[in-house]
Amino acid sequence: MAEYSKEEIKHIEVKWRKTWEEKGVYKVANDTSKPKYYVLDMFPYPSGAGLHVGHPLGYIASDIVSRYKRIKGFNVLHPMGFDAFGLPAEQYAIQTGQHPAVTTEKNIRTYIEQLGKIGFSYDWSRKVETSDPEYYKWTQWIFIQLFNSFYNKKSDKAESITHLIAELDQNGNKNIRAVCDDETPSITAAQWKNFNEQDRENFLQHYRIAYLSEAMVNWCAALGTVLSNDEVKDGVSERGGYPVERKKMWQWSMRISAYAERLLTGLDTIDWPEPVKEMQRNWIGKSVGCELDFKIENSEEKIRVFTTRIDTIYGVTFMVIAPEHELVNQITTAAQKEEITRYVEIAKNRSERERMSEVKRISGAFTGAYVINPFNQAKIPVWIADYVLAGYGTGAVMAVPSSDTRDYAFANHFNLPIINVLEGPTCDITKDNFEPKSGKMINSDFLNGLDWKVAIEKALEKVEALNIGTRKVNYRMRDAIFGRQRYWGEPFPVYFENEIPKLVDINDLPVTLPEIDAYKPTETGEPPLGRAKGWNYKGYSYELTTMPGWAGSSWYWFRYMTTQEERAKEVFATPEALKYWKEVDLYIGGSEHATGHLLYSRFWCKALKDLGFVESEEPFKKLINQGHIQGVSKFVHRIENFVNKDFSKGREYFITHSVATQIKKGTLDDSGWRDLQFNFIKEFYGQLELLTDVEEVCQKYKDQFNHNRKEISITDIHADISMVDNDVLAVERFKHWRTEYSNAIFYFDNSGKYTCGSEVEKMSKSKYNVVNPDDIIEGYGADTLRMYEMFLGPLEQSKPWNTNGIDGVYKFLRRFWNLVHDNTGKFKVSDAEPTREELKVLHKTLKKVEQDIENFSFNTSVSEFMICANELSAMKCNKRSIIEPLVIALSPFAPHICEELWSLLGHTDTVLNATFPLFDEQYLKESTFTYPISINGKMRAEMSFPLDMTKEDIEKAVLASEIVQKWTEGKPPKKIIVVPGRIVNVVL
Repeated sequence: MAEYSKEEIKHIEVKWRKTWEEKGVYKVANDTSKPKYYVLDMFPYPSGAGLHVGHPLGYIASDIVSRYKRIKGFNVLHPMGFDAFGLPAEQYAIQTGQHPAVTTEKNIRTYIEQLGKIGFSYDWSRKVETSDPEYYKWTQWIFIQLFNSFYNKKSDKAESITHLIAELDQNGNKNIRAVCDDETPSITAAQWKNFNEQDRENFLQHYRIAYLSEAMVNWCAALGTVLSNDEVKDGVSERGGYPVERKKMWQWSMRISAYAERLLTGLDTIDWPEPVKEMQRNWIGKSVGCELDFKIENSEEKIRVFTTRIDTIYGVTFMVIAPEHELVNQITTAAQKEEITRYVEIAKNRSERERMSEVKRISGAFTGAYVINPFNQAKIPVWIADYVLAGYGTGAVMAVPSSDTRDYAFANHFNLPIINVLEGPTCDITKDNFEPKSGKMINSDFLNGLDWKVAIEKALEKVEALNIGTRKVNYRMRDAIFGRQRYWGEPFPVYFENEIPKLVDINDLPVTLPEIDAYKPTETGEPPLGRAKGWNYKGYSYELTTMPGWAGSSWYWFRYMTTQEERAKEVFATPEALKYWKEVDLYIGGSEHATGHLLYSRFWCKALKDLGFVESEEPFKKLINQGHIQGVSKFVHRIENFVNKDFSKGREYFITHSVATQIKKGTLDDSGWRDLQFNFIKEFYGQLELLTDVEEVCQKYKDQFNHNRKEISITDIHADISMVDNDVLAVERFKHWRTEYSNAIFYFDNSGKYTCGSEVEKMSKSKYNVVNPDDIIEGYGADTLRMYEMFLGPLEQSKPWNTNGIDGVYKFLRRFWNLVHDNTGKFKVSDAEPTREELKVLHKTLKKVEQDIENFSFNTSVSEFMICANELSAMKCNKRSIIEPLVIALSPFAPHICEELWSLLGHTDTVLNATFPLFDEQYLKESTFTYPISINGKMRAEMSFPLDMTKEDIEKAVLASEIVQKWTEGKPPKKIIVVPGRIVNVVL
């Protein structure tokens, strides 16, 4: 047996990965005799870049928990798959003509190879790929279930659309209490029966959970598709930065708004990070208030508004409606037409997310129209502004600038009147302590003197008495757009017969993607699927859009529950598997999915439960958002506008970090500037100028340099971190890296080296700061990588990667290995009885590690293992009864070395089938205590005594000690105070 060298590490890790695969140790059976634990990582999109060291952070944590739970006696499901539909593969297909499936499969193979090297305990037999027809067949099946469902408010759940149709046959929709579109007409049974097939389907679309409608969408022409709100940032697409405009299009949607209240209350039942819960609460945006009508002056039309503060009705001084409001064109006067048209055009291209978040941006336009306040008949001007959204509430706001900060800013900006309607110490909107939910009413007629809460109820009663409105609960969350004008996505199981959307027969699923000649829209503007030749269903045209990226990820955890054999049973998951695994116990992934994947998954889970297909109301019991491992970028510093371009001949000039910093701060002195000039000339002309005095050279060429230092600047340029060692740049490698730098000139520091600047940033290829885990594994081994990523800090926190720090973890593993290997590398273990001190180290470690894993504090576990190895090394402990339990406890963190040691200890089965050792509290109790010995209140010595030693015996021992004898000079003390387990004080 060799020492724990890098060659031996590679041998051990390759050997055990091969053994685990051959023996199928990670294959999981749905064994109901054991308690279950389901651990899941958010499955990745397989990008062409592969993994960097930041990606495995959450995967390592979940693998530690999975291995730990298994040796604690749980049946652990720990699968992995790929969210394989995505825009990058399609963009690559558009550019190259290569089918996205080819790119995706190649990338998946790379991911599996990289993940395999890290030693994850995935049951690959349960792998899913969302782009696999055998998988998306069931995504299509779920769509069919949702299309055939409506949300019944009476039962507060989704039900089959057949129940709705039966009621329409009997009574029309007068008794139906269901979630539906606002414009759903009231009909009788007779009217329903007289509808033709198309009229019936058009009517049912108002109720279906998956439905087709004309909706305002975020259209990205460059990507050729509709984007969801969370895919748009600052008016451009999150991916690629392409312009996005708002336009009306026929789109498939999901009626997630039906689940708003359940999605809100369900947050109280799950163990998720509070910031994620708060993001979902804000996204759902529940508000309780009322809707009331304001009559338009000189018109029979009314504008309905929603407000949560009806008590402030007397403070309304203007109304704001959304630029997309249906009445904008109708009420705008001729004088205002041009301004309104211009404003609407600008506003329509801004995303709802932008309009909601940019509170400091004030814009608007006056329509020229007025409405009448129904409480006091005051005449109120109507404006349009993009901070009001057509899809939220009624698309109109009664503005009370004395009680709302955004209304106040708008009124100030456009010089509109402000009427105070609340009085109290925190009711002045111009003060920092302003609190809108406080005070008593003033300037409010019959509400005067009432507390604001009481006034709300009184005003609501008047709204109802005047029959000008109704009480209302509103949610900000809109229905989710469920379609993309792209090729690489799940085809809809829908065809059109006489323009009526109809479902493909379940027995004919999956509807697979056809071959097409190019992956871009047709010349007539149809989606790419419009290019398919002869692609139809029984002669009828298929739906040409595809499902969005979140479709396949909204149910994938259920598919993992079924074994490969069970998947042949033609169900999306077997009832037995669903009953056993039920939901995910631990889910690890990024918080950036809070209002996307995490919300949509909860929605689909609830819908599938309503329809009787699954048992769980929530998909993920506990969620952990892992932090990011950030890259440490390295920068070279190029000086700009210093050397005249005609003189430099295009040669770049890079200066070392310390001098660049001085230039940025304006602290570089004349001598420093002179050195920069001389260095450039010297490097430009070679050795010739070395014979000339510095002052002479600088004087000779002074006109070739810019001496106006305010015009000189520094540009920081990313350098590939592989060319930098401890901030020192390998200059020649850098010159060969990019052709434009091949003849660059460098100014070095006093040591003759070029020192780079550093900055902690997101790890990204574009920043040249990516660290490949394959390189770390090659140099240190997978176990070192696993433990180092955990050692960097708490799982939830972001932290910078520093390869220089990895050596400490590597040395720990070597020290642990050496506990049972002698100086010649020979395995050596003792069967001798352990000492109490050795047992104390063991059980202290076992207790700490168990508690840390249960609390997901993996970094402190690594520290504890290091302390343990140091203490046992100092004791020269190689005893089987100590080492064997530690090997089991360490195995979730460092499975390869532990499997090897487990085998050397004589075991033929995998360490994964061992049992996690219990810690024993008796070894954690101290048997002795070191007392501070004070004489007249000053500590003079320390003495250790057994904790069960009597006070009298302690007194005798203290008085007999040399140090006390020295101070007492043989005289008896006045008294001696012994506080057991605390202190001894001798009073002379």
